[in-house]
Amino acid sequence: MRAASPHISVMLDEVIEALQPREGGLYVDGTFGRGGYSRALLDAKAGTVFGIDRDPDAIKAGEEMAKSYGTRLRLLQGTFGSMRALLDETHKGKIDGITFDLGVSSPQLDEAERGFSFQADGPLDMRMSREGESAADLVNTASEKELADIIYTYGEERFSRRVARRIVERRKEKALTRTGELASLIREVVPRSKDGVDPATRTFQALRIAVNDEMGELKRGLEAAASFLKPEGRLAVVSFHSLEDRCVKEFLRDQSDAAPRASRHLPFDSSETPKPLFRLLTRKPVLPSTEEIAANPRSRSARLRVAERTDLLPSTETAA
Repeated sequence: MRAASPHISVMLDEVIEALQPREGGLYVDGTFGRGGYSRALLDAKAGTVFGIDRDPDAIKAGEEMAKSYGTRLRLLQGTFGSMRALLDETHKGKIDGITFDLGVSSPQLDEAERGFSFQADGPLDMRMSREGESAADLVNTASEKELADIIYTYGEERFSRRVARRIVERRKEKALTRTGELASLIREVVPRSKDGVDPATRTFQALRIAVNDEMGELKRGLEAAASFLKPEGRLAVVSFHSLEDRCVKEFLRDQSDAAPRASRHLPFDSSETPKPLFRLLTRKPVLPSTEEIAANPRSRSARLRVAERTDLLPSTETAA
């Protein structure tokens, strides 16, 4: 078994600078992981941090850290897409800042028994919450078309049909239950790219996203953030692949004054343009420094987008 890599919070300084924690302020770390962002926020004099994570291992690991901060760190097990329900149970007020660090954590990747990685053989699991349908359930029950669509949509794998066909052929002989056997199967039908990325990478990404409904959670989390943030409250989102970054970019654009108008050829009519929920603080994503990438190669694909909440109420609150 490989030695586990320490979980390093990507672009930690940039995220904390973006959130500009206020003394006594309330913050949400929507992907607590091993607590890097939460610790930095608390050390920067944030009043209270709500650390949310669906992984029970992360919550358990955070309990020792919580002892150092008392009631200032409140751990909540669940998805950040369920932030509304989680916070309604514990906190009725508005929030000064929210951060999401999307994707999978280093401990999840490094523990073979979690089944996220093909670097070491393990059970084909991939469930962040350790509950519900596993990757093995998915690959052994979904139709060939469903598998091809998942692999193409979430993995952007152009050989998705080949992979799906081979999975269906192989599972007729024996159920696929191990990461190693699935990775080997994929390598049989997907050629290695010139950049040296393992042919199994995109399919494993796709299955992980599907198993954990990561894109659905992201959309729900962004909507919840818009609802909970105070005027001038900050949202900072770190993403690691184009699907995530595109989703964040489009949500913030559509909820800001950068939203496209009906026609650039017609005279501008402010009465027809809804007032924005956010002000974009990063028109282009912030990238990790060369030094950070050298120290933590997993940060190389990271993208940080930041926005500030306006004083406009979301339509759901207006209706209420």
